[in-house]
Amino acid sequence: MSTPSAIIVGVGAERGLGAALCRLLADKGYHVVVAGRTAAKINQVAATIQVAGGSAEAIETDATDEAAVIRLFEHAFTTRNDIAPPDLVVFNAGINRQIGFRDLTAAQFEEFWRICCFGGFLVGREAARHLAPLGRGTVIFTGASASLRGKAGFAQFAAAKAGLRMISQSMAREFGPLGLHVAHTIIDGGIDGERLRSRRPDVDADGLLNIDAIAESYWHIHRQHPSAWTQELDLRPYKENF
Repeated sequence: MSTPSAIIVGVGAERGLGAALCRLLADKGYHVVVAGRTAAKINQVAATIQVAGGSAEAIETDATDEAAVIRLFEHAFTTRNDIAPPDLVVFNAGINRQIGFRDLTAAQFEEFWRICCFGGFLVGREAARHLAPLGRGTVIFTGASASLRGKAGFAQFAAAKAGLRMISQSMAREFGPLGLHVAHTIIDGGIDGERLRSRRPDVDADGLLNIDAIAESYWHIHRQHPSAWTQELDLRPYKENF
């Protein structure tokens, strides 16, 4: 029997959501395609999984590069006797920082859109091209509270994340009837990972989202029965105001 497989796009540091998803899936018996822009980081994530007895491979991928995304999917869906074609794709790439609207440059706005929205389109399109003909599979997009509302200083992030949310909704309506489950998560709060910890090392973890807990929710979405699919799930710490 072939090993199931998954593609996780947007993997960074080991203490991050992308890496947590990779580890969880490997623990569930999956072969994980670890995709991200920084070779050293994704190689470390894959190596940690392999040392623990799991199956993973790192593929350096810029989610905003159409040719690179196409190559990633062609590789992952290449027929192999021991590994089944992916049945789960997660788009987790992102960028976020506060920039005053009057200081926001056109180049910065485009950078946020390319990483948070355009990259999601490319990954979602290739996932649909490969999975929809098979009549099965799950595609999950990582969103944020900015997917729903724009805060002062975050116009560039909110515009991009709102666009990603609309991509997920359009895909769900088009491909759900074909058997492809498309979901979007709203991560409402700070994630207890390396990115936040490097900026705020003394922050109270009790008010943050645990990366492994988020990963478990993604796994639950993937395992849902088709009679009760989630299209959008919001996750936040119990202390978070909303």
